[in-house]
Amino acid sequence: MTKLGQWLWGLALLGSTWAALTMGALGLELPSSCQEVLWPLPAYLLVSAGCYALGTVGYRVATFHDCEDAARELQGQIQEARADLARRGMRF
Repeated sequence: MTKLGQWLWGLALLGSTWAALTMGALGLELPSSCQEVLWPLPAYLLVSAGCYALGTVGYRVATFHDCEDAARELQGQIQEARADLARRGMRF
């Protein structure tokens, strides 16, 4: 199963559980304090997922390591391309 399939399966499971609890399909009588927390739960989960994603991206950017060998190789290729273009009459 792909990662997308896993996420969709999990969201479907959570969504159906949430819908069953909020609409009383299971026949459970939840206290009003639980119902007050249960109704905005999808919005809380969405905000939490966004914060997690933002934190993960920020952490990965902060701990990104430079590839000095690749940078040197790329600079060499750029110099070769400029020399080739200069031989063909292009000026920089």
